[in-house]
Amino acid sequence: MRYYLGLDNGGTSTKAAVFDETGREVAVAGMDTAMLVPKPGFTERDMDEMWEANCEVIRKAVEKAGITGGEIVCVAVCGHGKGLYLWGKDDRPVRNGIISTDNRAWSYPVKWKKDGTEEKVFERSCQHILSSQPVSLLAWLKDNEPETLERTQWIFACKDYVRFRLTGEAFAERTDYSGCNLVNLHTGEYDPELLALFGLSECMDKLPPLRYSTDICGYITPEAAEKTGLKAGTPVAGGAFDIDACAVAVGVTDEENICMIAGTWSINEYIGRKPVTDGSVMMNSFFCLPGYYLVEECSPTSAGNNEWFMKSLLPELREESKKNGTNIYEQMNAWVEEIPAEEFCPVYLPFLMASNVHPNASGSFVGISNFHTRKHLLRSVYEGVTFCHRYHLEKLLKTRKTPVKSIRLAGGAARSSMWTRMFADIMKLPVESVQVNETGAFGCALIGAAACGAYSDIAGAAKDMCRISAPVLPDMERAAVYDKKYELYCKTIEALDGLWDSIQEYKDGH
Repeated sequence: MRYYLGLDNGGTSTKAAVFDETGREVAVAGMDTAMLVPKPGFTERDMDEMWEANCEVIRKAVEKAGITGGEIVCVAVCGHGKGLYLWGKDDRPVRNGIISTDNRAWSYPVKWKKDGTEEKVFERSCQHILSSQPVSLLAWLKDNEPETLERTQWIFACKDYVRFRLTGEAFAERTDYSGCNLVNLHTGEYDPELLALFGLSECMDKLPPLRYSTDICGYITPEAAEKTGLKAGTPVAGGAFDIDACAVAVGVTDEENICMIAGTWSINEYIGRKPVTDGSVMMNSFFCLPGYYLVEECSPTSAGNNEWFMKSLLPELREESKKNGTNIYEQMNAWVEEIPAEEFCPVYLPFLMASNVHPNASGSFVGISNFHTRKHLLRSVYEGVTFCHRYHLEKLLKTRKTPVKSIRLAGGAARSSMWTRMFADIMKLPVESVQVNETGAFGCALIGAAACGAYSDIAGAAKDMCRISAPVLPDMERAAVYDKKYELYCKTIEALDGLWDSIQEYKDGH
């Protein structure tokens, strides 16, 4: 039996999963890493803590699987996109890693849009500029921490940093870096002109060599073997941006389906043979299947809102669940299910970390009355997150000629039958998922299987190893109710548009 190890590093979580050659999820191990918030809008993590977390979950996953590290045929890594992980000339992290939810550099995309830089950038990269992308963060560091850039040897994406620690070899995998405004999408290579437009020409020699997802990008070093329990010399594939890994994990290997990932970020994407170059979508990047582009609408507005609600507003329920060994998410789903779809719950804007409508928009409950309980507010969060996905979906649908067969759902929402039904009703499309818990890590396993020659390509691995669930079909009566609620959601966004800058001015002054 051949075994593959997938690593998935989100903004605050690290997971390792072992899969066998049939696609069966054999064992999973995970742990959280601390989100550091030195200032409002800043989100960081300790890079050494993150590395140690990867070592620990690898050891635990292999142990749970009941195999030896030497039975792992290939390792592949995925991780959150955007953000910034800098490795120093002294062979140490230069500073804390910056997570993709960070909004410290919000003013740079605004400035670049006003002065015409964004338009020039889009001609080369085929993507708009986000505050959490490396280019925005590097510009902020240049202005606020110039010594940081002077000490930097390598500019890494999240998963490329982890792979570097495993292998000792510095590479940049294309799906990540082509989504960072660092790569010319027409040439497939770094573009000095892009860096010059951002005022970052001095960063060119700090960008690692580019590689593809299925390229072998090094081998487990003796030092990493000792810390992880893997066998020294085990090949490590390039891996992928986590949204690519999740897409192949749910069988998106052609143009029929749209993938939605409801994690920290609201990811909404499909693949096509050509990028969308009219500026109507947020992002185009290289997909992990050769010849395909990933067309994406995204924002950090998804199920992370649910985690905030749980930690901030349900502390006693968390403690009770820990004490009794019960599943808090099942309890939360039950609460939501108690309230009928047609009942008015406050309109929730899921903009705790950033937004897809205004650079300074904040999370909001609108329409609260003394009748409403925490159960109503929780349902508001479920609905608001799903409405935000629909907001992105509507933009994507305008760019497609072929009808959508189904939504392939991944992330936290896919593990909730209640939330999955809500996605089907609000999108008015069938919703399917894959029969594994860790979709990102599973996508890595598929990449690993192709990289080590078990399959000729990732699509072949997905065809054999993916098991897609039966579709959840939309209920058109509930869909009609949600249409009215979605209209309220859009009207709320419109009504509050003029408020956000004033709130930001107050924050900046205090």
